[in-house]
Amino acid sequence: MATYLDRILAGHREVAAADGRSVGALIEAARALEGAPRGFAARLAAAQGLGVISEVKRRSPSKGDLAPDLDPALLAAAYEAGDATCLSVLTDVDWFGGSPEDLAAARAAVAIPVLRKDFTVCEADVCDARLMGADAVLLIAAALDDAELAGFHQLALDLGLDALMEIHDEAELERALAVGATLVGVNQRDLVTFEVDTDRAVRMAPQMPEGVIRVAESGVRGVPDATRLAEAGYHAVLVGESLVTAGDATAGVAALRAIG
Repeated sequence: MATYLDRILAGHREVAAADGRSVGALIEAARALEGAPRGFAARLAAAQGLGVISEVKRRSPSKGDLAPDLDPALLAAAYEAGDATCLSVLTDVDWFGGSPEDLAAARAAVAIPVLRKDFTVCEADVCDARLMGADAVLLIAAALDDAELAGFHQLALDLGLDALMEIHDEAELERALAVGATLVGVNQRDLVTFEVDTDRAVRMAPQMPEGVIRVAESGVRGVPDATRLAEAGYHAVLVGESLVTAGDATAGVAALRAIG
């Protein structure tokens, strides 16, 4: 039986296979953009206390609709008012209800860096992240082979983007470090079962070498969870569902930013 991840990736790879655009032309267009990206990793590294990557997220495959009618610009501004370190914006349409337009609107409303949160499966996806205005791109180790991981990581850096390398276990951490990743996110949600393991990130933190910016993703339900992750050695947490559904996004971010 196909898992969530299998189905999501199959859809994205089908779209990629049908994309007739020239990758070379996309790379040239991305390189020709005026203005440098805002420096996603640098902002996380410079954050005082626990950094917070606040997510603009309409829905999820496991929970369904979270805030389908959210205004990405207003939510982004509310996050920034709470001192969010960076933003993450879902651009996957079919499974998360996001869009490139959500990312553009959110980024235009704030001054902080923005991650394109999506399933990157080809070079065009990396270029599109830069072209739609993102400052960082997500690379999921579980979704890519070694050649793709290395190639997409290098292309992102060549285009001025930071690359958040998402891992789930020791084997994927080894693969991420092998391609030179210095910004690593540990997803506490298993992308096969979509269940959350709150001990996963705590186990993985001490295995990351000095110089790696450590991000804990998924399943961060509030201050107690985030405090535990900060104490484990994480520089930042990526939080979506609990902030989107909190009612007061500004206060929710501020409470997390006060940790440490």
